[in-house]
Amino acid sequence: MVHRVTLIRGDGIGPEVAQATQTVLDATGVGFDWTIVDAGVDVMDQYGTPLPEHVLDAIRDTKTAIKGPITTPVGSGFRSVNVAIRKALDLYANLRPAATIKGVKSTFEDIDLVVVRENTEDLYAGIEFESGTPEAAKAYDFLTNLSGKPMVEGSAIGIKPISEMGSRRIVKFAFEYAKANDRQKVTAVHKANIMKFTDGLFLEVARDVAKDYPEIEFDDRIVDNMCMQLMQKPELYDVLVLPNLYGDIVSDLCAGMVGGLGVAPGANIGRDYACFEAIHGSAPKYAGQNKVNPVALILSGALMLRHLGEQDAAKRVEAAVREVIREGKSVTYDLAKGEPVGTQQMAEAIANAL
Repeated sequence: MVHRVTLIRGDGIGPEVAQATQTVLDATGVGFDWTIVDAGVDVMDQYGTPLPEHVLDAIRDTKTAIKGPITTPVGSGFRSVNVAIRKALDLYANLRPAATIKGVKSTFEDIDLVVVRENTEDLYAGIEFESGTPEAAKAYDFLTNLSGKPMVEGSAIGIKPISEMGSRRIVKFAFEYAKANDRQKVTAVHKANIMKFTDGLFLEVARDVAKDYPEIEFDDRIVDNMCMQLMQKPELYDVLVLPNLYGDIVSDLCAGMVGGLGVAPGANIGRDYACFEAIHGSAPKYAGQNKVNPVALILSGALMLRHLGEQDAAKRVEAAVREVIREGKSVTYDLAKGEPVGTQQMAEAIANAL
């Protein structure tokens, strides 16, 4: 069977790690029909946007995509292309496995966690009012009158929507993932002790969904306590399911526990479409140098293989990555103990180890 997949090359180091990932995936023997498109700062002059409509159309056509990193300006400029893709295609589930790889420097050993992050709601919904604007003043008056709790005048305001529907489908996704992958436990992470109506709803729904999966252990943790628990006794946890903001933070925490974003794969999955991506940035200062570590996107490719039903190929890619890193001879500078190799050379070593 040939799988139709959109490959978004990204900007900065994106095209290099995308090529490396394509090298490995093609070497699995799985058939791919690639639709290759570009997005990010490099296409701004041509299209006036970092996310041209034809990129979204390509994903809608193939239904599956893998994406190199794309630059997001901090504090100004366009909003994240990653977030825009998730919203446009309703990719509500962000899947972030974090597993120890021998040969990657880390303070922890034997970590095997999966973070399931809700992708569309919470403070990341983008409902914000800039300080000093007429809109912020109206929001201030309305919310003060409605809640009876005055804010500091001139405040910037953000709205945190959490719905029953959004909570139910992400928690169900976490339990279905646990069931399909022989995971034993799901932990809902929240701050319902303070945000009793928003996080409270998330927790209430999680407890309700858990009743449908009696074979899987369920518990919940307050998010700050969860962070402490992960530092002290991570072996007690398996699959974590979180609202958007906490999920973003805790998924990076878990990535740090296994060596950083350079070995952290990611997937964004919805009902109809899926987009797989490395979580690290575009590192434009390294662009074109054939220097950076391609593992995060390659492992994201393994997640894509699983999504496509190619379980054996996914296992072989993951095993090949582990073998090449463990051996330590054909790895990039951040993983090397001796002379490093380039991005493409590491990808070829992984392809040869399949």
